[in-house]
Amino acid sequence: MPVRALLFDLDGTMLHSDPIHVEVFAEMLAPHGIAVDEAFYNAHIHGRLNADIFAEFMPGAEDPQALSEAKEAAFRARLPRPYPAMPGLEAFLARAEAEGIPCAVVTNAPRVNAEAMLDAIGLRHHVRALVIGEECTHGKPHPEPYLRGAEALGASPRECLAFEDSPSGLRAARASGAHVIGIRSTLDDAALRAAGAHVTIKDFTDPALGPILHRETGAIS
Repeated sequence: MPVRALLFDLDGTMLHSDPIHVEVFAEMLAPHGIAVDEAFYNAHIHGRLNADIFAEFMPGAEDPQALSEAKEAAFRARLPRPYPAMPGLEAFLARAEAEGIPCAVVTNAPRVNAEAMLDAIGLRHHVRALVIGEECTHGKPHPEPYLRGAEALGASPRECLAFEDSPSGLRAARASGAHVIGIRSTLDDAALRAAGAHVTIKDFTDPALGPILHRETGAIS
């Protein structure tokens, strides 16, 4: 079955912005006695919706939505512009576009953040659809966002490649029926496969991408 569409997570997949998120969460949770470092972020925060994060670590907060908005405003304020995209991403998107394969972004980030990140890396023009987890009935790790992404591009999930780096995102993409490519920006091959990746790549310069894009025998196991 040929690849008809590409679905991309954003943070950690199209750009490596996780260090900024770590800094902001560390500052917000420190007054509550929670020390956030990279390991804590990867284990408890990475890829999740803000509502779920604050419900777990700041139970009883009077206004979780205000906390979420403050966190994301702090992230945007620290996001440099321009910001480097993941290595090889721009060339890969241009190649896919030339071959008539559209792409969508499927993210748990708020819409204003997603737009800011795409503008910062200068690749907004390659994205045909933008699916926001908190605008769905269920965000990741539920498959709904990826099902919506495939639908927006006129493809079935089985005709899509989904690129992800977080366990929650990998589970969502795998449950949707897409072929899932794990990006080793934070987790290693074993961890990505355990969470649902069919195959993993270092970044978008990885030579394995060619066979994956064209579904050559053995490229996706």
